[in-house]
Amino acid sequence: MLATPQILYAVLADAPVGAPPPAAPPPAAPSGAPAPGATAQHSQPAAGCGGGGGAFGFAPFILIFVVFYFMLLRPQQKKQTEQQNWLKNLKKDDEVVTSGGVIGRITGLTDQVVTLEVQEKVRLKVVRSSISGPAPSTKPASTTPPASAK
Repeated sequence: MLATPQILYAVLADAPVGAPPPAAPPPAAPSGAPAPGATAQHSQPAAGCGGGGGAFGFAPFILIFVVFYFMLLRPQQKKQTEQQNWLKNLKKDDEVVTSGGVIGRITGLTDQVVTLEVQEKVRLKVVRSSISGPAPSTKPASTTPPASAK
């Protein structure tokens, strides 16, 4: 059974089945001209309902920027300055890791180059900025065997 447009309209609009569809709205008036039957009072925007411009229009954007600054930019700047200070305070016999993952002990320092001893009599020269941080602490492996799964 096919549904006729009148039945579909009645179901969608909660109208009785035999009711005719509503008339189409009148065509819109050209821009700037008042709609037919409208008075001059109704064609003017209400006072105080302006464009919402000024500082209040930018308030959400300013708020988003402030949140963005305190959540992302400021912590990143703080972390970067801490890293620079740490790199300036490097000294011999510090255990460090490079950005490539090489772990070594500092045996020599200059302004730009750091000499790392990665193994006995094996030394690498790396740029100071390639050092990413202190080496992870190497704790001896525990002698207790892992618990067996049953």
